[in-house]
This record gives sequence, C-alpha cells and structure tokens, in this order.
Amino acid sequence: MSAFIEQLPTLLGVAVGALGSYLAIVRGDRARFRRERTAHWEERRLSLYADYARALKRTVSLTYRVASHLGNDPHPHPLSPEEAAPHMAEALDARDPVGEALLMLGSPDVVDRARQWVVAVMEMERFLETRVRDPDAWADLLNRQRAARERYYVAVRGDLALPPGHSGRWILEPPPPGS
Repeated sequence: MSAFIEQLPTLLGVAVGALGSYLAIVRGDRARFRRERTAHWEERRLSLYADYARALKRTVSLTYRVASHLGNDPHPHPLSPEEAAPHMAEALDARDPVGEALLMLGSPDVVDRARQWVVAVMEMERFLETRVRDPDAWADLLNRQRAARERYYVAVRGDLALPPGHSGRWILEPPPPGS
C-alpha cells in the first residue's frame, strides 16, 4: 500500500496535467470555431453588400441612359424609355432577392443606408417616368443618389471594420487643349 501512496502524487499530477491539456484544447477549439464562424459571416456579408451595390448600380446606369435620351444627362449611350423598360424590370427583379438577403444578414446601419440609397434611385426612376426635360432637377437627383451611395459604402466599411475608402466620385478633367 505504501508504494501506491508514494505513486499517488505522480498519478494526481498526470491526471491534473491531462485535464488541463484537455481543457486548453477545448478552449482553443472553441476560440478557433468562433473566429472561423465570424470570418465566414463577414465574408458572406461583404459578398452580399457588393451584390446589393451591383444590383442597384445596374438600375442607376439604366437611368443615366434614359435621362440622356430625354436630354437630362450627358451619358454617351442614350436609351429610350421603351428600350429600357425590359432591362429596368430585370434589374428590379435582380434587386429584390438581394435586398431580402440584406435584411437578414446586414447590420441595422447598413440596411438603413441601403434603404436611403434605393429610395434615391426610386426617385430617379419616378422622375424619368414624367419624361420631363430638366437637367438641373436631374443633377440634383444624381447628387442625392451619389451621396446616399457614399453613405452606404461608409456603413459597409464600418460594419466590416475596413479602412476608409474612395468616395466613388470621379471628376473627369476636360482634355488638354490641342489633344
């Protein structure tokens, strides 16, 4: 019996060591699982945010072309409202499922900014339905849409903890004289 008692501290040390190793491994696995899950959903949200922006931008591009046809925008490829109608319907159909996914996965701030952007785009669409020629009113709508888009991207970057990015406003310089 005395041999067992002499070995008891060693056995307890092995048992405590084994238990400690097990707990450290379990804790490390849980932490890795949480990190991987967070990374997975951040990747999904980034993809979703980009898909939503592309879907909405498709509508915006079509509105530029129709506005050009109506004399409100300098877009180089005008498109009549009749020619644009099926493309606008496709763009709307593509936008709806992405918008629903955005409601499920997006942060409240990003969803709110997305709503503001889509409302600005819808105002552009309503303006074009009137078939009015008013380049100044169109320019105001464009500025509001661009500001809403910029706020959406700022919210996306904030949600994903990305550094600040470009505003997306491209200033086109006139060609130098003699070019």
